[in-house]
Order: sequence, then structure tokens, then C-alpha cells
Amino acid sequence: MKKLSRILGIIIVLMLSAALFSGCNKDSTESGQVYYINFKPEADRQWKELAKIYTKETGVPVTILTAASGQYATTLKSELAKTEAPTLFQCSSPVGLKPWKEYCYDLKDSKLYAELTNDSFVLKDGEAIAGITYVIESYGIIYNKALLNKAGYTEADIKNFAGLKRVAEDITARKDELGFAAFTSAGMDGSSDWRFKTHLANLPIYYEYKAEGIDDSPAIKGLFLPEYKNIWDLYINNSTTSPSLLSTKTGDDAVAEFVTEQAVFYQNGTWAYTDISDLGDENLGMIPIYIGAEGEENQGLCTGTENYWCVNKNAPQVDIDATLEFLYWCVTSEEGTNALCNEMGFTIPFKGNFPASNPLVNIANDYVANGFTPVTWAFNTIPSENWKSDVGSALTAYAAGTGGWENVETAFIDGWAKEYEIVG
Repeated sequence: MKKLSRILGIIIVLMLSAALFSGCNKDSTESGQVYYINFKPEADRQWKELAKIYTKETGVPVTILTAASGQYATTLKSELAKTEAPTLFQCSSPVGLKPWKEYCYDLKDSKLYAELTNDSFVLKDGEAIAGITYVIESYGIIYNKALLNKAGYTEADIKNFAGLKRVAEDITARKDELGFAAFTSAGMDGSSDWRFKTHLANLPIYYEYKAEGIDDSPAIKGLFLPEYKNIWDLYINNSTTSPSLLSTKTGDDAVAEFVTEQAVFYQNGTWAYTDISDLGDENLGMIPIYIGAEGEENQGLCTGTENYWCVNKNAPQVDIDATLEFLYWCVTSEEGTNALCNEMGFTIPFKGNFPASNPLVNIANDYVANGFTPVTWAFNTIPSENWKSDVGSALTAYAAGTGGWENVETAFIDGWAKEYEIVG
């Protein structure tokens, strides 16, 4: 009898254990999961650390895959085709939304949308909210204050292109004496070329739109391509590197040159702070990108976004819900907002935004507070990646001496019309 009771007891324990195990599995399944394709290589470590914190706190698995620089569209296309597709991805602009809008969940009823401080920080597909901005950024020419002072100048000497040119060319003339160059390498490797075929190209597009009184166009006239040539010539002829070698130079090369004080100036944005912070906040400054356009003395930094969160509507609903909860946590919790604002150095357009600890962000804000006009991100209207690639190739060939500036003009003007017609 005792033996039978013991057997029955064991059976009951096993049944309860199985039920408990099954219940745990059920809870895990019902909690969903998050799979994020991250656009920003410079924030890879911070995103993965944040994912671990969230998983530990909630039990919800969060996977972060960071695409290689310049490979986001290719990576996203490949991952969306898989059975275990991303639940969260990014689009860069209204143009960038077009290939992916069929995947975008309508965010208009989400708690994330309710946290926005301004309705302008969204991507719309008709009446649907297809994407929500998660970071507002600024870029310009970052500089090392100590080196600039060593060369005998301050920011007050650079208020337009003429001032920038005078300072840069003087530094080049005294390069051996000073021990440093004016600019870091304008690398045209895929990890760096976006700084020039996209971010630098923004200036002639912006000024043309301003002159024409428009904010988009199926054709570009190239009204400010001479000014684009001005700044490109200044970069490539006053840097750490021979123009003929730019095709091999990377983004990491430029960072290393700046951090090791081989150059005074480095074109990049607020997002680059974590890469260069070792120089010390007191040594970091940032000025607008001057190209010689009329009235540029009143110009601020280039400010905008190309980072919109989109949720994959084709994911299981439980994963969609988990992703929306994760995003809400990111912008409302102390851990999430600290990671975004302090660890990643972002200005986020949500109610929980922290005061900036990133000095480059504060510089951008000061330009606005002092009445300078921010340069909008007109490059968001660029018709295609092919256009950027063709302009980049022409810039590289021109720098190397294997192509003329007329090839840049052709890629810029004719290429725009051709790609706009293809994309629609």
C-alpha cells in the first residue's frame, strides 16, 4: 500500500512539474519577442546592452542585428524574406519608405505615438503612421579647439566659406611646422562616402530648394554645384591624405586621424560623439558646413532625421505587441531614456527626453537659440541610392584625377532626373 502511495505521489509530482513547465513555455510564447535591424553601427554596443536589460527585466527576448555601414537596405531585404523576420526596422525618409511601406504597421494608436512632442516627427503612408522618428540629429564640421588655437585661430575666424578656406589653407602651408593637417581624410570607402555623396551633397540641394522656394523636385538644376566643388576641393586638397588615395580610406581612418590629433576638422554629426569623446568635451567644437552660398553667415548646423522606427505588420501579433511595448519602454523608462539620450547621445522627440550630455547636441541647440537658421535635411528627397552611388563614384574619380568635375555635374543633374523617373 505504501509502495502504491509512493508511486502515485511521484506521478502527481511529475504531472505538476509538466504542467508548470508547460505553463512557463506558454508564458514565454505569449510574451512575444523583438527582433530589431539597427541602422546605426556606432550604437551597436549600446543597443545590445539595452536589450539585455529589457530581457532581464521583462523576460521578453530582444535580438539586435546591426547592418554594416552602407548595407542596411540589402540586410533588411534579406532578413524580411526569412521566416523569423525582423519585427522592428528603420526607414530614412519619405523616399526611403517606398520599398518598405507594405511592411509597416500603422502606429497611430500606439502608446509610442502618444509620447511624441510634435506630430511632424512621423512618416505617413496616406492616413497611416508608417514610421516614427526616434532621434533628431545635427551635423557640420567638428573641430579640435586646442589644435585650432595652436594654429593661431578661433571659431570667430570662421563665419563663412572664405574664412574656412583661409584657415585651412594656412594650416596646410604650415603643416610640417604645426604637425597636423586641416581636415581628416574624406574617405570614399563605403563606411565613409555617405558623408560626402549624401550629407555634403545636402548643401547644394538645400540652397537650390531655398532659391526656388520648393522642398522637393523631380529635377535638380545644379545651381550650387560650383559651391559644392568649392568645399570638396577644400577637403581633398587640405587633408591628411592624398586625393588619389581617398577610395581606400574608411570612416574609422577619419575617426583615428581626428582622435590622434592629426587634423583640426572632421565632417560628421552629433552621433559621432562617442567615437571622439576621448579628446575631452572642452576640446570639441562644431561649425556649419560653409560652401560660399550667399547669406551663409546666418546658417546653423544641418539638422533633421533619417531614423524612423517601423514595425513589421507581417510579424505575429504577439511579436508586434511585444515590439510596441519595448519601444514604449525605451522612450519612457529611466533605463531606456538614459541609454538613448546619454549612452547613445541622442536628442529624442519624446516627452522623456533628457537634457543633453553630448556637447555637440548643445552646440546645435545654441545655434538655434542664437537665431541661426538650421539647414534642413534636403537629402531626404534624393531619389535613390543609385543616385548617391553615381555621385560618389564621380567625386572619387575627380579626386583621383581620373575624371573631370563635369562628370559630377552629370551624375548630379542628369542622374537625378533619371532616377526620379524610375522611382516615381
